[in-house]
Amino acid sequence: DDIHEAMVGTVPGIQFGLAFCEASGDRLIRWTGTDDRCIDIAKRNAEAIACGHSFILVLGPPVFPIHIMKSLKDVPEVCRIFCATQNRLQVLVAETDAGRGILGVVDGQTPLGVEDDEKIQERRGFLKMIGYKL
Repeated sequence: DDIHEAMVGTVPGIQFGLAFCEASGDRLIRWTGTDDRCIDIAKRNAEAIACGHSFILVLGPPVFPIHIMKSLKDVPEVCRIFCATQNRLQVLVAETDAGRGILGVVDGQTPLGVEDDEKIQERRGFLKMIGYKL
């Protein structure tokens, strides 16, 4: 509920889905959100990863991770954020007698080169367009 409150308090009208894997007690996948599609994606990914004390947060357009990262990091229960991306990714999971845990995330492909002046301008224009830079 704290993450839900942080999201709606940060971006008015935000569309998102959140799924949290409990590690003890009922050990259910708890979920909430404001958009059915995002909620479904979050729940399916949480089921696939199936690691205790982990959560999946799926954002709907036009919100980008940069819009909510500070608020998300400020939630006291959030200890670590492995990635914030729209890239295809893989979650590295370990399983022991004690349960399952996330070791890390593979996010994105290797660089194809170094940006030139044109690509710098593109990047800066994009950041201005999404409201990250003035």
